Amino acid sequence: MIALGTEELLLAAFLVAVMAICLKFKKLTFSGALAAGIIGLCVFLADQWRGILLLLVFFILSVVATSYKKDFKLKLQSQSVQNNGRTAGQVFANGGVAAICALFCIIDPAHLQFYLIMMSSSLASALADTLSSELGIVYGRRFYNILTLKQDTNGLDGVVSIEGTVLGAIGAFIVGLSFATCSTISLLIGIAGILGNLSDSVIGASLERRGIIGNNFVNFLNTLFAAILGLLFYLLIY
Repeated sequence: MIALGTEELLLAAFLVAVMAICLKFKKLTFSGALAAGIIGLCVFLADQWRGILLLLVFFILSVVATSYKKDFKLKLQSQSVQNNGRTAGQVFANGGVAAICALFCIIDPAHLQFYLIMMSSSLASALADTLSSELGIVYGRRFYNILTLKQDTNGLDGVVSIEGTVLGAIGAFIVGLSFATCSTISLLIGIAGILGNLSDSVIGASLERRGIIGNNFVNFLNTLFAAILGLLFYLLIY
């Protein structure tokens, strides 16, 4: 019989509590809650409670941004968040890269710092994308197609605003600061997150709008791009 330590018991209780709350308030479907729990476990094994903090920062700010003036946003676009919450696919689209990087931390601890930077950068991009999309729709004043730089319709794929981009950048730096307070590493994570968010808009305008790929795959790609950029920045500086 495997004996669980205090840390493991606390984590299990914490994850179950979060999953139950998300189900009760319909923020996640049952499959989405299970996916979130698995991602949380992977991140904890990789970076202990700091990793859980990063996930909490992403999740709480994402939920607040998604819920803010939801009726107004529903008039502009069809929401990817269903009435019963985010599905496992949607959860993995935002947190899957972080979970994969966390697994590499466990498999290859000799390069732990590389994978932690990638994990954090992916979450920075996921939060930046969510904030820029959900709050940019509300607070943006002029909206532009990121490829043509011509004015476009608020809420369409690949359409950005200055206000939304700034709010997304703030989110990316919040994740960076949560990982490494006031350091060059927090800065590079924030920048990787911002660029990952911009790549989301580029992919959205070029591929998603044409129906070539779906929103979940776009989200996965932008977090992967940010993870790779975060690693490259880290290698260049250190």
